[in-house]
Amino acid sequence: MLEVRDLRKSYGDDPVFAGLRFTIAAGEAVAVEGRNGSGKSTLLKCLVGAETQDAGEVLVDGVVRDEASASFRALTASLLDDADYFPDVSVVEHLRLVAWLHGTPEPEREVLDVLGELGLSEVRDQLPPTLSSGQRHRLGLASCFVRPRGLLVLDEPEQRLDTQGRTWLRERLKAEKAAGVAVVFASHDRDLVEAVADRSVLL
Repeated sequence: MLEVRDLRKSYGDDPVFAGLRFTIAAGEAVAVEGRNGSGKSTLLKCLVGAETQDAGEVLVDGVVRDEASASFRALTASLLDDADYFPDVSVVEHLRLVAWLHGTPEPEREVLDVLGELGLSEVRDQLPPTLSSGQRHRLGLASCFVRPRGLLVLDEPEQRLDTQGRTWLRERLKAEKAAGVAVVFASHDRDLVEAVADRSVLL
């Protein structure tokens, strides 16, 4: 599902990573690990085209990644940094739009199920800018899970989740793998890495 070939990225004269190679098949998960500042977030941004690598290739489903491609956008769900959202519609309306735009079967049922899973039902009618940072993070996760996906890219998805939320996240990502989704995520949570990842990429 995902193949990274000799990826290199630098900022000026400072290399972030070079010669990076790994693959992820459908139903597998890879954790990106490293100290703060090691380039984990930069790598994930390069995978989805939010940043441009200096050299190398990223292939998704056998095709060189093109972030402008409709097929790439249909296949790839990601949560990097703060979530994007439609600021002038409510939480539930935002998720309905995401689900509808991506052709989710039974979008209303999917939206209500994900709202319940992530503890957002009580704030479903609020505008996203009025949410706490933790609620906005969960909205970002919800936006990934209400839409079809073959590749899931997450940057520290455990952040701002309590113990119960982290337990839910571990089980949800294992369910994603069981459904055939390829998962790549950066995390400092050892329990999450050990429960979900088939292997790790160290930066």
